[in-house]
Amino acid sequence: ALGLALGVRADSGVVRAGRDKADIAAEFDLPPESAVGAWLIEQELPRDDDCVMLRRVVDANGRSKAWINGTPVTLAQLRTAGDWLADIHGQHAHHALLRVDAQRQLVDTHAGAGVLASAVAACWREWQRIAELRRSAERDSVASARERELLGWQLKELQELGFSAAEWLELNAEHGRLAHAAGLMTGADEALDTLGEGDYAVTSVLRRLDAQIGEMAGIDPALAEAHELVMAAAIQSDEALHALRRYRERLDLDPQRLAEIERRISAVMDLARKYRVSPEALTVLEAEWRARLDALDASADPARLEAAEAAARKEYLAAAERLSAARQPAAAALSVEITEAMQSLAMAGGRFEVALLPCEPSPHGVESV
Repeated sequence: ALGLALGVRADSGVVRAGRDKADIAAEFDLPPESAVGAWLIEQELPRDDDCVMLRRVVDANGRSKAWINGTPVTLAQLRTAGDWLADIHGQHAHHALLRVDAQRQLVDTHAGAGVLASAVAACWREWQRIAELRRSAERDSVASARERELLGWQLKELQELGFSAAEWLELNAEHGRLAHAAGLMTGADEALDTLGEGDYAVTSVLRRLDAQIGEMAGIDPALAEAHELVMAAAIQSDEALHALRRYRERLDLDPQRLAEIERRISAVMDLARKYRVSPEALTVLEAEWRARLDALDASADPARLEAAEAAARKEYLAAAERLSAARQPAAAALSVEITEAMQSLAMAGGRFEVALLPCEPSPHGVESV
């Protein structure tokens, strides 16, 4: 049962007759600074400071599901956690100490260096990530150069157009006024005639009524309200007349300006059709292209990438050096302790030695155990 919880192969034979599944759980104490605790963090699995719970469910068809601390995991993850937590010896047992990773874990656990080992692995991953970015930039340099050239040409087109969303609104408004100038002029002239020209124009009539009803209100105060209303209408009519005259003075046919605006609108529409966007979206497109060009320029900066890679390598080596410093005394102490224990196990004269041998940088540091 413990083997199943630790991730060994299972089939339907483990399910008791008449049952639809077998449910096995095992709880392990979690020592401080343990390597498995660091591994849980690395795998983004929940960690309890005191224990680790492994669970395995096998159904009647031999299919199984696994959990670590209540979170679903793959069988490979369950097996890895089981390797960290327990070693079963028997007729068909595996011997963990024959595995390099188990040997390394033994030393790191003895040194209380689980967190240090996890930090080294994280620094290694960051170093390799940046190194891959640099290599990718080198591989993609030709394609990136072509894309930068295209973006530069497109941005130049937009810059030469000198277009803005606010200008587009102004162009359309002015074009509407100029295109309908003749009709606006006729309408304004008719309104001026109605309001202010001739004896029967609205303004003239209201002025006469104002004077007439004013005299009548002097005789009969009951007409005071009517007089006030007519007087207000006369004032408003007079103000409307002056406003119309000012508008009519500004309004004029300008075919040259109309042609100029139509050429400008046509240039904007041509570019918008070319890039399959609305005229209003040209400024958004320009911002997107500029951001993409900036990103390409940044990713193609070899000096920046090389500097970032060198910094990540330096950080990794510093973390690996701290891990080595913790491993060395632990390896020596472990060698002495196990050698002494061997003398009482019918292995007198036997000697156990933990050797830390320099190796190429790896996720586990700069030495092999």
